[in-house]
Amino acid sequence: MSADLATSAFVAHRNLLFTVAYEMLGSAADAEDVLQEVWLRWADGDRSDVVDSRAYLVRMVTRLSLNRLRTLSRRREDYVGTWLPEPLLTAPDVADDVELADSVSTAMLLVLETLPPTERAVFVLREVFDVPYAEVAAAVEKSEPAVRQIAARARAHVAERRPRASVTAAERDAVIERFRVATETGDLQGLMDVLAPDVVLMTDGGGKVKAALNPISGRDKVFRFLTAVAPDALELVPVWLNGSPAIQFVVAGQRDGVGTMLVEHGVVTRLFLVRNPDKLRAVSEEVDLSRR
Repeated sequence: MSADLATSAFVAHRNLLFTVAYEMLGSAADAEDVLQEVWLRWADGDRSDVVDSRAYLVRMVTRLSLNRLRTLSRRREDYVGTWLPEPLLTAPDVADDVELADSVSTAMLLVLETLPPTERAVFVLREVFDVPYAEVAAAVEKSEPAVRQIAARARAHVAERRPRASVTAAERDAVIERFRVATETGDLQGLMDVLAPDVVLMTDGGGKVKAALNPISGRDKVFRFLTAVAPDALELVPVWLNGSPAIQFVVAGQRDGVGTMLVEHGVVTRLFLVRNPDKLRAVSEEVDLSRR
């Protein structure tokens, strides 16, 4: 394969490769680092025996992501406070692919965090990207029978923990907009009404800005926290993050954080607030995601 063809193949599959890496790592910055390393190896390596560039590149991304995931797992043990995935600014049409939007949602990425690295890789490749078992086996360097067992175990684990959406997209969007308006206008009763009795709030400051170190559970406690920390000059801007409508918090013209939500039965059951400035870099420009 010529250098020009190699470049064209990488560019053609770049969005897919980024999405695979991001779903494995939960970090846009780390996914970009993986892609940079893949590109260097792809451009400088021997490609004479490559038959399927897509499969070959996905295999490279998977192996490098697995190596990085093991390093990140150790790093996250020392993380200050609650760790949340790095949010991505996405176009609204990402939501048209329901499976893709679900797979990159904050709630789902947190479920994937509970899987061991190899199980996570197998689940992502097989269940999200529909990679054939033989290719998954090559990517994780396991036998195909072993991969089938790992996939079954991972599916059971995820099925037990994944949130089950019980609202339509329109109902979800309406609830998130009610939360935004109630918070921005100081409608305290409206804010209370949009929160589930057992709502859980998770905030990620990374030890760099103020945030609750542990999850806050229960409507009254979450309500008190939100009303206590909200500054006077707070503006809540609707955005699309990780394939779903979300909120950007702006204070004095500066981005202060972002919030994503899980909506079930017409109310917010999970609220995820990211304030760590290092994790807000991928909220400045839309990221293209793809399962193809």
